[in-house]
Amino acid sequence: MFDFSFGEMLLVGLVALVVLGPERLPKAARFVGLWVRRARAQWYSVKSELERELASEELRRSLADGQQVMRETEAELRSADAQFRTAVSDTAAEVRAPIAEVDADAGEAPVQGAVELPAQLPAELPAEITLTDDAVDTPRQDAHGH
Repeated sequence: MFDFSFGEMLLVGLVALVVLGPERLPKAARFVGLWVRRARAQWYSVKSELERELASEELRRSLADGQQVMRETEAELRSADAQFRTAVSDTAAEVRAPIAEVDADAGEAPVQGAVELPAQLPAELPAEITLTDDAVDTPRQDAHGH
């Protein structure tokens, strides 16, 4: 805050001794010390209040940024979900068309082992699809390709 050298402080002390005298100097020194302590305490109080305000403002800004990122991510996920559903619907329609033509031309029952596709996709697709050994009709080969 203020920068006093030892020489300047000694000069102020000598002037105070001459002006106040040896009887009133200790009381004046205590009084000045009291006011310096109060000024420092007030300064530190104001400083800590400013730091708290800045920290809370930074936290608010950080939270707002995080919420914005979450909103953008949600929009991207919804868009990707819509694109995925459209692609699955288109693929299902492409697969159904040739099967329907074959069934109409042959006028017979569906081919043995053919997969029946639902007319409409479910609203909620399963999170994970696993195939069991029973679901796969391909012969197994050992490590050498036999």
